[in-house]
Amino acid sequence: MHPVDVLNYGNLTLARAVADLPADDWATPGVCGWWSVREIVAHLASFEHILIEALEMAGGTRDGYGPTLRAWFRDGQAFNDQQVADRAALSPQETLADYAAAHARTMTLAAALPPEAWLQTGFLRAYGSEYDPQDFITYAVYGHKREHAAQIAVFRDGRTRN
Repeated sequence: MHPVDVLNYGNLTLARAVADLPADDWATPGVCGWWSVREIVAHLASFEHILIEALEMAGGTRDGYGPTLRAWFRDGQAFNDQQVADRAALSPQETLADYAAAHARTMTLAAALPPEAWLQTGFLRAYGSEYDPQDFITYAVYGHKREHAAQIAVFRDGRTRN
């Protein structure tokens, strides 16, 4: 499957998970650890920013890691906590808009990558010398979105049964 399709399917999965979610449910803690749905979406927005920098590196428009990638590689947990905290004042709609804008940028960058760029093994050495951009999208982005979308689905299912 083409990586642009994988990115699209991951986005559609998340969109389905949050579609028509009642406003009160966006702030309920405990969907993933102590995170609410809004905090999960804020977290996923931060990963779109990671992907933006990674795709810029793969496409040759960024020389080396940007600040988002550096922070993630330095301490993933601290990165997650800080990124969610940085978006704490956003409403659910603003959080989703932040995610959507970053995702739109990733789609633009991914669509512009030439075929050979997708096969650059080791393009993110800190992630693993054996991985190329396709692998990074599959594991760090698509699988990650699927996991959090499933957590949101379980939360929603529990809310409708109570």
